[in-house]
Amino acid sequence: MTNIIHQILEFFASLGYLGVALGLMIEIIPSEIVLAYAGYLVAGGHINFVGAVIAGVIGGTIAQLFLYWLGYYGGRPIIEKYGKYILINKHHLDLAEKWFSKYGVGVVFTARFIPVVRHAISIPAGLAKMPISQFTFFTVVAIIPWSILFILIGEKLGKNWETAKQVLAPYTPMIIVVALALFVVYFLIKKLISKKRS
Repeated sequence: MTNIIHQILEFFASLGYLGVALGLMIEIIPSEIVLAYAGYLVAGGHINFVGAVIAGVIGGTIAQLFLYWLGYYGGRPIIEKYGKYILINKHHLDLAEKWFSKYGVGVVFTARFIPVVRHAISIPAGLAKMPISQFTFFTVVAIIPWSILFILIGEKLGKNWETAKQVLAPYTPMIIVVALALFVVYFLIKKLISKKRS
């Protein structure tokens, strides 16, 4: 990992819980790395586990709300023009929009665990004017286990926290399958409720 990233993480670390939240809000470094580093700080006794998770959830949710508002108020032309500055290109946006239109609001939860669309999905949610309460609920419910997972890995790895993504890589397909299974459950419950109402 480059010295610049280390310096940024050390700066965030100096801010404690606020630094964890800011690291996820700004997202100049992938959330997995910030959260794993937070786990390393927990292992060193600089912050506690619960506080790190809360900071991670707050920071991660605010970051996604920013993308949601960008889609809600800016529309697709703004995203296509400036998306590259937040690491979202046209392909990511097309894929996220396709998922959102096909599977509905529940995909906001499922997509959080799937590479490429996990961040971009917030934009079509905004474009579709999804209710912000619904969006926030699905986002928070997904970010909680994501934060816990990487903070735990970082805590267990200690000084080797940088290898968190490689450690998790073999389990990624299983995480995706579980996320999809939860989405299917959501979809079936939603269908059952709509049938009862009709």
